[in-house]
Amino acid sequence: MPHVIVKLWPGKSEQQKQQLSDEITKAVTNILGYGKGSVSVGIEIVQPSAWVRDVYHPDIRDKWDTLYQRPGYDPSYL
Repeated sequence: MPHVIVKLWPGKSEQQKQQLSDEITKAVTNILGYGKGSVSVGIEIVQPSAWVRDVYHPDIRDKWDTLYQRPGYDPSYL
């Protein structure tokens, strides 16, 4: 029962968010063999001013060893 949460800055259209959700769902079902009904995708909008505090520290820095794709940006520039 995979649940995927995507956190991103504001500014993407509903169409872009739906397309991203559809593609994530498709990848999960194809790669992991789950049915579409077993997959859920959430999209959370995070203001740029809150990114380091609300996303980078708890979800990236503090879980570095669990990341399969690591960011290439320096959070001190955000």
